[in-house]
Amino acid sequence: MRSALSRCLQTAGRVGLILVVVFNAVAEDTTTGSGNAVCPDAELLGPKLITDICWSCLFPLRIAGAPIGSGPVPSGASTQALCACPDPAGLPSPGVVIGMWEPARIVELVRVPGCLPALGGARLDLGSWRTLGTPGQANYDGSDKAFYNYHYYAFPLLMMLDLFFPDRCNVDHLTDFDLLYLSELDPTWNNDELAFFTNPEAAFVANPVAQAACLVDAASATTVQKPLDELFWCAGAWGGLYPFSGRVPTLNGRPSEMSLASARVLAALHRRGLARQTVGDDALCEAPFALMLPKTQYRLSQFYPRPEANSNHVIGESELRWGLGRNVPGIGEDHLYLIWRWHDCCLTWL
Repeated sequence: MRSALSRCLQTAGRVGLILVVVFNAVAEDTTTGSGNAVCPDAELLGPKLITDICWSCLFPLRIAGAPIGSGPVPSGASTQALCACPDPAGLPSPGVVIGMWEPARIVELVRVPGCLPALGGARLDLGSWRTLGTPGQANYDGSDKAFYNYHYYAFPLLMMLDLFFPDRCNVDHLTDFDLLYLSELDPTWNNDELAFFTNPEAAFVANPVAQAACLVDAASATTVQKPLDELFWCAGAWGGLYPFSGRVPTLNGRPSEMSLASARVLAALHRRGLARQTVGDDALCEAPFALMLPKTQYRLSQFYPRPEANSNHVIGESELRWGLGRNVPGIGEDHLYLIWRWHDCCLTWL
């Protein structure tokens, strides 16, 4: 009897030791973040940088009003052929107007605080369990809304690859892939009340009439791919832009939730003066601040987990047209979106 009990205790001890070793190995791998289910590697800086980018979405390229290639153009884009901008001495320098879609930013939406799929699945010691993301599948509590942390990257792909993008038109003066903003350091991203106090205009659009107007924005974005800038509080078929926080309703599918969160990121950064207007005659010489989100300036394409390698979509466009099958349960629930923006620029001769 004692020998049997002794053997059982020895076996249990070995099993416990094995479990401890396995747990420590998993914890170590999760901490280093070398690409796993907890913090996946989106493989951004690799062959996918070429194969999973919608290169046809660069077009049309407008030079002096003449289009090269076909594609959508924002309604507010400049139609001028010639222009003039001040040179360093303050004298007007003549030039020609160019306009194009440029891949400019990346928005990364993750469940685990500090997880960086765009950087190979690396982990930063940020946040806590209180900022852990949720897909919003529970009922009757706060987790009935989806919540994801976000990271905002500079991604001047044309500058990085040295592709037909003049230095004169680099209004951000950014030339490299760089991490610009982390939501784990922003207390308004996971608190709707704080987000409201930083953007009090949300009170004026929190009524049934204003929200019903978003149906018009949804129809315009989905049918003709032209969101309405006048309805600044709407994100079309995805829902309302306000509040500028990470808690989004789960009425639509996961791609719509992630796209709505990306649109809120852009809207919040514009509201804080951290993003600029690059479309229209006013942006030819320098990019002015735009405190309200110019929705027609942007287009989005999913890069991870399922790339939109042949198209992109406007803010508010129904996911029935672009998002089916773009969520992979488990390892593919963190999303990366490539942000395209239309850029009008006066390319001066001097």
